[in-house]
Amino acid sequence: MPISKNGINKEKEDFGFGFPMVNLMDVFGINKVYKNNFQLGLVNATERDIKEYSLQKGDVLFIRSSVKPEGVGLTTVICDDLENTTYSGFIIRFRDNGCLDLAYKAHCFFEEGFRRRLLNKSTISANTNINQSALNSLKLPIPPLPEQRSIAQVLSIWDAAIHTTEKLIAQKELRKKWLMQQLLTGKKRLKGFSGEWKEMGAGEVFKSITKKGFSNEELLSATQDKGMIPRSMLEGRVTMPTTGTENFKLVERGDFVISLRSFQGGLEYSYYRGLVSPAYTVLKPKKPINEEFFKQYFKSYGFIGHLAIAVIGIRDGKQISYDDFCTVKIPYPSVEEQATIALVLQAADKEISLLKAKTEKLREQKRGLMQVLLTGKVRLKLN
Repeated sequence: MPISKNGINKEKEDFGFGFPMVNLMDVFGINKVYKNNFQLGLVNATERDIKEYSLQKGDVLFIRSSVKPEGVGLTTVICDDLENTTYSGFIIRFRDNGCLDLAYKAHCFFEEGFRRRLLNKSTISANTNINQSALNSLKLPIPPLPEQRSIAQVLSIWDAAIHTTEKLIAQKELRKKWLMQQLLTGKKRLKGFSGEWKEMGAGEVFKSITKKGFSNEELLSATQDKGMIPRSMLEGRVTMPTTGTENFKLVERGDFVISLRSFQGGLEYSYYRGLVSPAYTVLKPKKPINEEFFKQYFKSYGFIGHLAIAVIGIRDGKQISYDDFCTVKIPYPSVEEQATIALVLQAADKEISLLKAKTEKLREQKRGLMQVLLTGKVRLKLN
């Protein structure tokens, strides 16, 4: 009969020496572990501890507690015997009686119906938690072992495709960073362009605008991936000002905004019209620019680094002023070269975006396969 067991609990002074122990962060988000692919902390464990809280090939570790509900009950399969190794009290060990194939275990606990039942059995306080008895009460459809192996093989094909695409995304993102470092600084010039770039104070290229909007304008929020967007896109509802917005600033499409976190993630570009807090600085170009070039430049590590130096001493949560921004030197190549650089970087972004869409499509396909294969709605033909 399958058995689940909570992990070991020790006092603070028992850590840092003794025997290896698998902790929560060693396995969070990892669905398979082998004895040589992670470094473990140490705990002062007795012989009885090592015997009682042992880890052997085929054990499944459940995350017992998580700040976010979606983290609770995630599983990791132990793929090797881990000699003289225990596991943390934040983990529940599940040990079956041989009814589950090793490869199948990496998939079966992620089926949507099982996850939903698990979350329904969880308790919520500061964290979301699952306990032993709740876990033991959950039912799991178990096909014959040969069918389990076939299901695992099918799902592993999708896992391999997802992994390959994610690796390619990581490579393309590194290439994009390299392109930004080279092209946005003039270190690398595109064909047809030569001569020294101008370097100007940011205040020579952009001016600060304080313009009032109408009281019924939608409120905008700063995001580091989508720029300035209506709060309704974040909250799922239209957010109109009520009172106290008399001094709010109007942002129009094409404006750049210095937000509260600009020294961490750069300036935000706005595709929308709306209102922002008076603490924000709204910028419009004084000189002809290619908007896409500066959208890319204001997100580059070079610019963020210069901005951080300019506002050194300003702590997290404080606002960067227009005067701070004006102290930063920024490149100003010809508008034609700006536009050509922007096209290259946009092409790199498009490539990454398509790969991410492909990855999400593969994940969606895998979820669909899991829904039918792990519940028995569709049966595989076995040789």
